[in-house]
Amino acid sequence: MSNHSQASGQDVVLRDEALDGVRTRRVLAFCVDYLLIGLLLVPVAIIVFFIGIVTLGLGWFLFGVLAPLTALLYVGATLGGSAQSTIGMRMMGLKMLRTDGGRVDWMLAIVHTVLFWAGNAVLTPLILLASLFLSNKRTLHDLLLGTVVVREY
Repeated sequence: MSNHSQASGQDVVLRDEALDGVRTRRVLAFCVDYLLIGLLLVPVAIIVFFIGIVTLGLGWFLFGVLAPLTALLYVGATLGGSAQSTIGMRMMGLKMLRTDGGRVDWMLAIVHTVLFWAGNAVLTPLILLASLFLSNKRTLHDLLLGTVVVREY
């Protein structure tokens, strides 16, 4: 049974239980996801190390973009995939929806992540305070992109 329904031409209507505990679960999902991204970085860094040897050191310039690129690929593949959630979000029972009822694709997932990083660079963790005041416990980047994170039952 779904926690949301869509009225034609209107935003997704959410039941209250779809939003219970979303803020805390979202923070925990973030921690799980970045732990997984850190683990993914190990084999990728080893590959880049050997690319650097083969290219006489030129490949080592990839180390500068390794972490963000790995994170973007992870988020694009998971959040933009069929489950509409990252592995951390699935573990916490969450998924992301578009407020117009459409699917979250890989590009929206990547833009969502980049806006999250930009918001954190400016506001640090205070970016989560927006979820105390915005409807449906949304963050600023959710509001800008027309997304909402809900509990999945």
